[in-house]
Amino acid sequence: MSGFQILMVAICFVLNMNDGIDVLIVSFSSADIAAEMALSKVQLGYIFSAGLAGMTIGALGIAPMADRLGRRKIFIVSLFLISTGMLLVWFCDSYSQLLLLRLVTGLGIGGILPAMAATASEFSNAKNRDFNVGLVQAGWPVGAIFTGLFCAYTIPEFGWRYAFLFAGILSFLMLIAVVVFMTDSLDYLVKKQPEGALEKMNSLLNKMKLATINVLPEKPLETTEKPFKSLFTKEFKVDTFKLWVAVFFGFLTLYTIMSWVPNIAKEAGLPFQMATYVGIALNIGAAFGTISLGIVAKKLGLRKTVFTYMLSAFVIMIIYGNVTLSPYLIFALIFLIGIFVQGGFNGIYPTLARVYPTEIRSTGVGFAVGIGRFGAILGPTLFGLLSDQNLSIGALFTIFSIPLVIMGISVFSLKSNRID
Repeated sequence: MSGFQILMVAICFVLNMNDGIDVLIVSFSSADIAAEMALSKVQLGYIFSAGLAGMTIGALGIAPMADRLGRRKIFIVSLFLISTGMLLVWFCDSYSQLLLLRLVTGLGIGGILPAMAATASEFSNAKNRDFNVGLVQAGWPVGAIFTGLFCAYTIPEFGWRYAFLFAGILSFLMLIAVVVFMTDSLDYLVKKQPEGALEKMNSLLNKMKLATINVLPEKPLETTEKPFKSLFTKEFKVDTFKLWVAVFFGFLTLYTIMSWVPNIAKEAGLPFQMATYVGIALNIGAAFGTISLGIVAKKLGLRKTVFTYMLSAFVIMIIYGNVTLSPYLIFALIFLIGIFVQGGFNGIYPTLARVYPTEIRSTGVGFAVGIGRFGAILGPTLFGLLSDQNLSIGALFTIFSIPLVIMGISVFSLKSNRID
């Protein structure tokens, strides 16, 4: 790979890391935000859900425009929204303003998040493509862990706005990097052939140290197929419904846990730094869980592996919520929750990819994740609403462990034999 290709992959990695920072920074700073603004639990839940709602709108409304306008333009628009939403938090002095700014930030994250792995793939050679895509995906947990470490020391010393200020500056620097260095990919230039396409392609080929061309390749024909209808044919309609149920309920609990764990730990009496480290333990567990799921699935198959992880997560969440724990056990169980909740949930992506054949795979995955994001929006707000009704942590964790069982059963009962 040329230096330019390596730079493009590096930019995608940092962008994904930056998204991990921007999504989870509100989780790590939530206790201080709630204290300063005198927020109820349900109001704090709305803050969490506002960002997730923005991500859903961005993923459905902004991200698809990349196929028509090119990913570079969408990256620029999305990063502008992210950096604006994060930087303006510095001046935020009310709950309604913060709610709006989290929505704006989420719009940008949703617009950019689906495109980073694909962009890294398009700028990679065949030898390094799979590794580079995996590397870019690793940017999210790296960003999440970094956010926890940064917030643990920054917020007690300087206040929660400084954490948002840092994240906003990083987003703005990435906006500059995209404007200066990023180009549209060869795939886009071949498919759309905009004005000056030949010159742009040869410039890009030179940067990638590949042979230039004298004439444009034949423009691919636009497909007129409607793959959405194929999701509801006799072969796929039952599995489509079960997958939508699985992703919805999986997202509901996953994003609730990601949003609320540091706040719960602080309210349990842990100092701010220790509570932040609990959030870090969750994300480290998620990284281990994602890796371990791939290893276990090779032996058991995806169906049994996802089911086993979800049942394990169900049991561990009930133990965490209903047993008096020492700080060491809190860390251990949160680490295990990270492994089995997030690691197990990540098994849904290869499951989706195997259930649907190539010609409808993108549509199948896209709609399942899109439907599922409504669970992500609902979960944190529902947790806050129930907390304001004075439900105990034991009751809350029991309630939010049930969707994991629903997800596990939904995956286990899929008709497709391609996931065994």
